[in-house]
Amino acid sequence: MDSHRAAFVAEAEDGITDLNNALLALEADPEDAEAMDDVFRVAHTLKGNAAAMGYDDVSDFGHALEDLLDAVRQGDREVTPELMDLLFEGVDTVEAMVAEIADAGEVATDPSDLEGRLREMEEHGTVGDDATDGDGDDTADGDGDDTADTADADGDDATDGDDTVAENGDDDAADGDDVSVPDLPAAAAGLDAPVVYADVTIGETSMAGVDAALVLQALDGQFDGHVTDPDPDALEEGEYDEGFDAFVAGADPDVVAEGLGALTQVESVATALAAAETGDAADAETGDAADAETGDAAADGDESSAQAEKAAPAPTEETGPGEGETAEGAPDGEPAESETTDRDEIKSIRVDVDQVDELYGLVEQLVTSRIKLRRELEAADAESDTLDELDKLASSLQDTAMDMRLIPFSQVSDSFPRLVRDISRDLDKRIDFEIEGDDVELDRTILTEMRDPLVHVLRNAVDHGIESAEEREAAGKDPTGHVRLTAERERDHVIIEVADDGGGLDPDQLREKAVEEDVKSREAVEAMEDDEVYDLVFHPGFSTAEEVTDVSGRGVGMDVVRTTARDLDGSVAVESEPGEGTTVRFRLPVTVAIVKVMFVDVGGTEYGIPIKSIAEVARADDVEEVHGDEIVRHEDDLYPVIRLNERLAESGAAAVGSGIGDGSGESDAGAEDGPPANAEAAVSDAEAASTDGGVTDEGMLVRIREETRQVALHCDAVLDQEEVVVKPLDGPLSGTPGLSGTAVLGDGDVVAVLDVVSL
Repeated sequence: MDSHRAAFVAEAEDGITDLNNALLALEADPEDAEAMDDVFRVAHTLKGNAAAMGYDDVSDFGHALEDLLDAVRQGDREVTPELMDLLFEGVDTVEAMVAEIADAGEVATDPSDLEGRLREMEEHGTVGDDATDGDGDDTADGDGDDTADTADADGDDATDGDDTVAENGDDDAADGDDVSVPDLPAAAAGLDAPVVYADVTIGETSMAGVDAALVLQALDGQFDGHVTDPDPDALEEGEYDEGFDAFVAGADPDVVAEGLGALTQVESVATALAAAETGDAADAETGDAADAETGDAAADGDESSAQAEKAAPAPTEETGPGEGETAEGAPDGEPAESETTDRDEIKSIRVDVDQVDELYGLVEQLVTSRIKLRRELEAADAESDTLDELDKLASSLQDTAMDMRLIPFSQVSDSFPRLVRDISRDLDKRIDFEIEGDDVELDRTILTEMRDPLVHVLRNAVDHGIESAEEREAAGKDPTGHVRLTAERERDHVIIEVADDGGGLDPDQLREKAVEEDVKSREAVEAMEDDEVYDLVFHPGFSTAEEVTDVSGRGVGMDVVRTTARDLDGSVAVESEPGEGTTVRFRLPVTVAIVKVMFVDVGGTEYGIPIKSIAEVARADDVEEVHGDEIVRHEDDLYPVIRLNERLAESGAAAVGSGIGDGSGESDAGAEDGPPANAEAAVSDAEAASTDGGVTDEGMLVRIREETRQVALHCDAVLDQEEVVVKPLDGPLSGTPGLSGTAVLGDGDVVAVLDVVSL
C-alpha cells in the first residue's frame, strides 16, 4: 500500500469510529447541538478526504450522508430510530468501502441502493411506500442519480458549495486569459517552474478552517510543491474571506483546475500561468503566456532578467544572500522567515507496526546478549563500569521500545458503544453503556488479542445479563439496563471489568446445569463454594442460555476467553449476585515478552517464576497440616501449599522442564547469593535472615500475591533473579498446565517459566 493510500485509510478508520460515537451521542440526545456538529464535521471530512484522493464512489456516497445530516441539522428532519438506523447502515457501508480500498486500492461495493434510500429519507422523512413525491421532483430510483440531481439543483441542502463544483467546475477552470495574476509572494521564489496561479473560492461555510485544511491536504498530495496566501496556518484557522491564492509548482493550469475543482470544499477555481516562473524556466511554451500576463517582461532581452531575478530561488544556508542583500519582501536588516516557520513542528510520525515489532525483537536479543556478557564477566571474576553503563542504556532502550508498543485502551473500546447499541436494538432492550479508563495504555499485542474476548463478554452481558424492560420493571428495577466497561492501571497490570446490573448468575442453577451436562458430578458441585461454581462458565461447552440466539448461547466462547487471558499471562474471574448483576474481571500485564523472573530449583531442574506474581519468599519451616492439607499462615489468611515437585510431575510439566534445561551445575553457583533483594516482592526481615545459602532442609516457600492466586509454592531452593525474554510454548508443548513459556539465559540454557495460575 502506498503512503498516501495508507494515510487515507488510517484517517478514514479513525473518522468512522468518531462518526459512530458522534451518532450514538446524537441518538441519545437529539437536541445536543454539539453532537450534531461533530457528526456533520466528521462526515464532511470523510467525504472531502475521499474526493481529494479520487475515490469518487466514497465521496458521492458521503455526499448523500452529509446532505441527510444537514437536513437534520437545519431542522428539516427529525432524529428518529428509522433515520438513525439508516445513518448507521451508511457508516457501515463507508467502512466496507474503506476496507476495500485498504485491501485492493479500489471500491467494489455498489452503494447506489442505500444512497437512494438516504436521498429518499432526506426528501420525504421516510423510506418506502409512505414516501410521496409532493413537490414534483424526481425521487430516488435506486441508483441515486436522479435524487442527486434534484438535491443539487436547488442548492439548499448543501452548505459547502459542492453544487457549484459539480455543475460549473469546468466553466470555472479559466484558461488564464481573464485571470489577474498577482505578484509571486517571497515564499514562492523557490518553486519549480512552471508555476501555476490558482484563485480558489471556498464560499460561505461554517467550517472555514476544516475546508481550507482539506484543500491544503489535496495540494500536498497531488502536486510537488505550493505556496498559499494567506499562509497555511492562517487558512487552517479560517482566517480568509471566502477564498485564497495558491501558487503551484511544476504543474499545468488545466491539471490544477481539474484537481482542485473536484474537491467538494471548493466552490470555484480559476487558474493561469504565473509570471515567468523561476530562473531558467522560460521555455518556448510558457514564455509567451508569462509575457502576456505580466505585461512588463518580454520573452527575451534585458527586461526578462528583472522578472527572473524576482522569481529566483531563495538563498540557502550554504550560499546565503549576497553582501548587502536582504531576502525578498523583508525590511533591511530583518531576515525573512523561512517557509518552514509557517508550519508547526511535526510532533509525531506514523510508524508501521512491523517496524516497531522488529525493533522490539532486536531489543529482546540485546537483553539476552547483555545477560550473557554479564555472566561471562562474573565467571571470570571481572568487573566493568562499562558494563554497568551498558545495562543502563539497554534498560532505557528497552523501556522506550516497550512504551512504543503501548496504545490506549480506546483503540479497542471506541468501537464497543456501537456494538452494544446494535445488539440492544436487535434484542429490543434499553441499555445505558458507559466506558471508563479508555486512556489506560496496554501492549498492542495484548489489546489485539483481547478485543474478541471483550466483544464476547459484552454480548453476554447484553443478551444474558440484562433483562427485558418488562422483567426489570416487574423486579422493581429501572427499565433501562446498565453495562459498564472499565480499565484501571494497577502497577504493572491492567484490570478490565465488564459489569452489568442484570439478573446475575444463580449458583444453584449453575450446579444443576453442570450435572445435566456431565461437567461435574453431583457430589463435586455440592462441595463447591459459590465462587468456584461461577468458574464453571469457563468450561468448554457450558452455557446457561435457555435458548440459542443470534447473539450468544451456543456454549462456545467463555472457554476461549479464559484461554486467551491465560496465554497473555493474565487471568479472568466472574463475580455475581443473583438479581443484582454480574462482573467479569480480567487481570492482564501491561507488557509482554521481557519480564523479571526468580529462578528456583525443583528436584535439580531450574524453573522461573515471574517476579510480579511473588509477594514473599521465606523458609518452609512454618508449614502446618489441616485436614490432611498443607497450609502456611500469613497474618490472618491461610495459604495452601503446593509442592512443585509433586504438582509438576502430575501435570507432566516436570518432564517438559527437564527436557528444556536440566539446570545441573548452574544451580549451586546461583544459590550462593540467596533470594534477591526485590523491591516489588514484599520480602520480610525474617526471610532476609534465612537466606544463608538459599537452601534449607525444609526447602523454601514462594508466596504468590493474593490477587493472582492465594497459594504458596514449595521449592528446594531459591537461586537468582534476572530480566529475561519469555517465549510462549509452541507446537505439542503449547497448553502444558503449569507452564507459560520459556526463557533463554545468557549462557544459552533454556528454562521453563511457571504459570502460577494454572499450576
